[in-house]
Amino acid sequence: MMTRLYHHPIFAEHLTGPGHPERPERMAAVAAALEDEAFQNLDRVLASEGSLDAVYRCHPHDHVRKIARSTPTEGMARIDGDTIVSPQSFAAALHAVGAACAAVDDVVSGAARNVFVAARPPGHHAERATAMGFCLFNQAAIAARHAQAVHGLERVAIVDWDVHHGNGTQDIVWSDPSILYVSTHQMPLYPGTGARSETGVGNVFNVPLREDDGTDEFRAAFREAVMPPLEAFRPDLVIISAGFDAHHRDPLGGLNLTEADFDWATGQLLDVASRHAGDRLVSLLEGGYDLQGLGRSVASHVKRLMIG
Repeated sequence: MMTRLYHHPIFAEHLTGPGHPERPERMAAVAAALEDEAFQNLDRVLASEGSLDAVYRCHPHDHVRKIARSTPTEGMARIDGDTIVSPQSFAAALHAVGAACAAVDDVVSGAARNVFVAARPPGHHAERATAMGFCLFNQAAIAARHAQAVHGLERVAIVDWDVHHGNGTQDIVWSDPSILYVSTHQMPLYPGTGARSETGVGNVFNVPLREDDGTDEFRAAFREAVMPPLEAFRPDLVIISAGFDAHHRDPLGGLNLTEADFDWATGQLLDVASRHAGDRLVSLLEGGYDLQGLGRSVASHVKRLMIG
């Protein structure tokens, strides 16, 4: 089985305005990184628009209607100080949902061993009823619920290594013991959540890192605080919220990770998927705002996925 990549031109049509870090050029950086000869066997598939029914498993109808109403027919509009929408934003968000759900379909059916979804807007800050932090819909949580509702998987693990805590994912799965959420992130930092004391119903494990922490601290935290709950949970599917803004070049974070760290962490999670989930692993792009750091990190991550 192969590694699959979901992409679509519409992800670059979600416009956020000059100077915004979550910009269309991120997609170009990812695409350029994956043009290398090392990725000639990557199975590339255009994303389809996701269903509203999939979105409704995590977000109420009022939230979806609010995003739709906020999307302008021309120009740009602000949902909050950071979260901007333009005419194609709602469609781009639905395509991101579609890609995440299709990725789950692929790994469950055996059409692919694992999948990387190169989509924007990102999703992990989107709470059940609040769009924020550049995020409209929470693709990781939606993918987890899709796996359960459509394919009957019982236990889904979401591992989030974005430099920012995924407050939205935590909010959605807070009372759901069938979904494990484990997050490494810099703290203090936006959005201000992610303390170790935030544990849900025993299904949430926050692993805060300090500014300037790098390879040694990240890998120790991963071994000591990420892997044990994953092993105990024995997931049927592993979903990665793959933010690459913990890279040392990133302007929005203060951690000092390198491409090698993302390669290593990917390998750790592939091992978990191999032991417990029949190799089923889906990776969803979240943050990463230095274009060079993003491209190099994605390349290392996807290369490791292809190696297996």
